[in-house]
Amino acid sequence: MNTASTSASTAPSLTQDELKALVGQAALAYVRPNTIIGVGTGSTVNHFITALGTMKDQIKGAVSSSVASTQRLQALGIPVFDANEVESLDVYIDGADEIDSQGYMVKGGGAALTREKIVAAQATQFICIVDESKLVTALGRFPLPVEVIPMATQRIARQFAALGGEARVRQKDGQPLVTDNGQHILDVTGLHITDPLAFESLVNQWPGVVTVGVFAHQKAQVCLMGTATGVKTIPY
Repeated sequence: MNTASTSASTAPSLTQDELKALVGQAALAYVRPNTIIGVGTGSTVNHFITALGTMKDQIKGAVSSSVASTQRLQALGIPVFDANEVESLDVYIDGADEIDSQGYMVKGGGAALTREKIVAAQATQFICIVDESKLVTALGRFPLPVEVIPMATQRIARQFAALGGEARVRQKDGQPLVTDNGQHILDVTGLHITDPLAFESLVNQWPGVVTVGVFAHQKAQVCLMGTATGVKTIPY
């Protein structure tokens, strides 16, 4: 729903950005002192990073899923560790482009899906922070990001076509976008993903796929969802 739409309530509606700020602040409750935490990427996570700056002296630091998040964390004086330096993480906090009623997600709108999945796999708990516009009954409304090795792009696009999807190479400044890992992104529309676990496993096997943006094997354990009535906590 458009946040500018009118409501029967007399209370002023919160903007999408205000909802993101609310869930970013709420996520601090899942950050334990003296731990290293996983930090994701995106506009909602940016609000979390800002909030995290208020307790930076209480944590050891973070493992970040993108260059952009690393720069934000370091600018606030929060130490950032390489993932290889850390055996495990207490919690990973990240947003999503879509999330369903089981905690399965589509991620990668910010092109950081591979590093996000790596950091999520290191964490004991995944806390997803979103506004209510991201809730779906089935994954696939948002174009599915898939990070691919460039030489395999067209063959992988044909494989998605066989599943009823249309894959397009994500562009930036008139050229294929290059990820932090030096690869390209296919955005796939026309999919209706009713079995996210099986779908993720299937696409993972295609040669040339680096990471598919379905997060089913690394699903959320808790979703903090910004709604018109405040932050809703949804456990899975």
